[in-house]
Amino acid sequence: MKRRRHTPEQVIRKLAEGEKLLGQGQELAEVCRHLEITESTWHRWKNQYGAMLADDAKRLKELEKENQRLKRIVADQALDIDMLKELNRGNF
Repeated sequence: MKRRRHTPEQVIRKLAEGEKLLGQGQELAEVCRHLEITESTWHRWKNQYGAMLADDAKRLKELEKENQRLKRIVADQALDIDMLKELNRGNF
């Protein structure tokens, strides 16, 4: 099976389609084959995106990206503070 990345909107769309097929009585293996994903991917997506709407998932990804950016800024500031402390001690 070819590896590909899915957007959060695609994931939620596939989960909804899969739930519909499961409700019609199909087995999970058949549903996963139809959606072209593995069962482990299904379970991971279900845990991560279970009750989300497409807008919620998109917002989650945006917040995660912003969080990474802010953590990087804090790390840079901590390095700057350490550097300034060393310079202040005269250890340059």
